Amino acid sequence: MDKMQRMKELIPMLTEAAKAYYQEDREIMSNFEYDRLYDELVKLEEETGVTLAGSPTVSVGYASLEELPKEAHESPMLSLDKTKDRETLRQFVGEHKTLLSWKLDGLTIVLTYRNGKLEKAVTRGNGTVGEVITNNARVFKNIPLQIGYQGELVLRGEAIITYSDFEKINRQIEDVDARYKNPRNLCSGSVRQLNNEITARRNVHFYAFSLVKAEDVDFQNSREQQFLWLKEQGFEVVEYRVVTAAALDEAMEYFAHQVAENDFPSDGLVALYDDIAYGESLGSTAKFPRNAYAFKWQDEIRETVLRKIEWSPSRTGLINPVAIFDPVELEGTTVSRASVHNISIMKEMQLGIGDKIQVYKANMIIPQIAENLTRSGNLEIPNICPVCGQEARVQKTNEVESLYCMNPQCQAKKIKSFTLFVSRDAMNIDGLSEATLEKFIQKGFIKDFGDIFEIDRYREEIVGMEGFGEKSYENLMVSLERARHTTLPRLLYSLGIANIGLANAKVICKAFDYDIERLIAATGEEISDIEGIGPVIAKTYTEYFKDEENQRKLRHLLSHLELETVKKEENSSLEGKQFVITGSVEHFANRAQLKEYIEERGGKVTGSVTSKTHYLINNDTTSNSSKNKKAKDLGIPILSEEDFLKMAGE
Repeated sequence: MDKMQRMKELIPMLTEAAKAYYQEDREIMSNFEYDRLYDELVKLEEETGVTLAGSPTVSVGYASLEELPKEAHESPMLSLDKTKDRETLRQFVGEHKTLLSWKLDGLTIVLTYRNGKLEKAVTRGNGTVGEVITNNARVFKNIPLQIGYQGELVLRGEAIITYSDFEKINRQIEDVDARYKNPRNLCSGSVRQLNNEITARRNVHFYAFSLVKAEDVDFQNSREQQFLWLKEQGFEVVEYRVVTAAALDEAMEYFAHQVAENDFPSDGLVALYDDIAYGESLGSTAKFPRNAYAFKWQDEIRETVLRKIEWSPSRTGLINPVAIFDPVELEGTTVSRASVHNISIMKEMQLGIGDKIQVYKANMIIPQIAENLTRSGNLEIPNICPVCGQEARVQKTNEVESLYCMNPQCQAKKIKSFTLFVSRDAMNIDGLSEATLEKFIQKGFIKDFGDIFEIDRYREEIVGMEGFGEKSYENLMVSLERARHTTLPRLLYSLGIANIGLANAKVICKAFDYDIERLIAATGEEISDIEGIGPVIAKTYTEYFKDEENQRKLRHLLSHLELETVKKEENSSLEGKQFVITGSVEHFANRAQLKEYIEERGGKVTGSVTSKTHYLINNDTTSNSSKNKKAKDLGIPILSEEDFLKMAGE
C-alpha cells in the first residue's frame, strides 16, 4: 500500500480512538492496538518526511466538552515522548540526575493557589484549553484547600481513583453493563461531574508531578527540591527514585515489582531531569518537551490459538463476544479467555476460529488480544440470542457496532437480576450459580424472587437434572434456610433498584429506622433529603416502589423472610476507626461479613493501608505480605480476629 495512503487511513482511526477514550470515556480499540498504529504512523512520517494536518503526532488532546466552563492554560501542556525500550530510556538519562516516577493513569489537573488558598482547578483538556473543575477539586480526598505559601502557585498532577475504590463503586452498580471499564474512565467521569456531591463520594486522590510556578522561592535549580517543597505545603507527590544511567536498573526493578502491588493505576514511568535550567534550555518539539521521557511497560505477550467465541448476553440485551483460547501463562497466572468488547473490534482484528493470536495483560492486569497473526475472519455473527433464541441484531452507536438481543422478555435479562439477588452482598445464597438460575428460569421454576424460597416444589425434577443430584439439592435447601434470616439493607440492595448499591441501601434504611413500610411509602423528597442521596437515586427508588407488580413481588418475597431487628441505640465502639482486612477469616463467614460488623459499630473499612489506617486485621500477623509490611512501616497495629473482637468488646 502507498505510504501516504496508509497515513491518511491511520490518522482518522487514531483520532477517533483517542477522542472516544479521552473525551467520551469509551474504548473502540485496545491501548496495545492504539500504540501499535501510532508507532506505525510515526515511522511513516519519518520515512516520507511528511506530517499531514490533524496527525495525532503533532496535535495534543481533544476539545473539552461543553458542559463545564473552559479556560486556557498559561503554558501549553504537552504530551511526553515514550518508549518501551529500557536502553532508549537509559540513553535519555545518561549522566544527568533524573527523577524516575510513576506515570499515573488518571486525569491530569492544573491547580492554582493565591494568598494560600485554592483558587482554580482546570483539566488538561486539549493541552491548550481545559475545563474548570474547581468545585470538584475542593472535594478531592487529599488536596489542601489552604497552604502556608502566600504567593502564586501553579502545579500539575494526576487525579486518580484506586483499584479498591473502583471495585467498590462498580459493585454498587447493579447493572453489569453500566459498570466502568477501568479506574481511569471512572476518574474522568468523577472529576468532570456538574454536581460535586457525586465527586465527593468517588474518593478521588491527587498526586502532584510538576511545579509550574512559585514566585520568590529558591529551589536550588532542582526538580527534587520542588517536590520536597510541595510536600511541605501539604501535597502528596508522586513516588519517585533519583537515578542516573548506572543506577537505572535497580530503580526499574523496584517499579516493575511494585506495580503489581499498587492499589493505584499506572501505565508506566516518567523520567524528568532534575536540573531545571538545563531541562528548560532543551526546549520542546511541536508535541514533546525535551526534559522528560515516558517509559511504558513492555507487555508480556504469548502466542496461542483462538478456539471459539463465546457470546455472553447481559440484562440490558447487549451480547458481548468473549474469546476462548488455549491457556497460556501471563504475568504469573493462567489465562484462557479475554473480552473482545464489541463487534467493531472483532471485525477490525478479522478474528476466526483456529487463528493464531497474541494475548497480553493490559497494564499487567486485564487479559486482551494484542494481535491476530492469521486474520482468517471466518467468524459468523449470530442473528439469534443464545439464551432466548429470538432475534439478535447488530446496532451502531457512536460509530461502534455491538450485538443486541431484541426480545424484551429475554431470559438473560431476568437471569442477571436473579444473579444479583443471590450474590454474596445481597441474599448470599450458595448453590445458585448463574448457570443454575438459567436452567431454573427456563424450566419455569422461578418467575420472581419469592419463588426461589419455594423451589422445593420441584424437588424431583431438580434432583434429576444433569450436574445437580441429591447432595446439591440438600445443600441448596440449607443455604436457602440460612438466607431467610437477613438484614433490611441486604434485602433492599438485592431488589436490583438502579443506583442502589449496598452502601446506599444501608444509608436509606438507617434514615427510616429500618422500617420496611416506611421504606416502601417513602416520597422522592424524603429520599433525596438523605445525606449522600441525590434526586437521580430518589427518582429510580420511588418509581420502583410505585409499581404495583414490584410491590406484589416484594410482599411475596417478604412472606419467606425474617428480617433482623436493629437496635435503635447502635453500638458505636469502633466510631472513627479505619480498618483494612486481608487474608482469610475464621469467626465470620467471609470478609464482607466482618466489614459489615465493623461498619455497624461506626468503623470504616478501606482496601489499602495508608497513614489514615488505624488497624490492619490479618489472622497471619507475622506474614510478609505487602499489607503487613506497609502496616509495620507506618507503625499500624496488626490484629488477629481474636485481638479485634476483644477490642470491639465481644
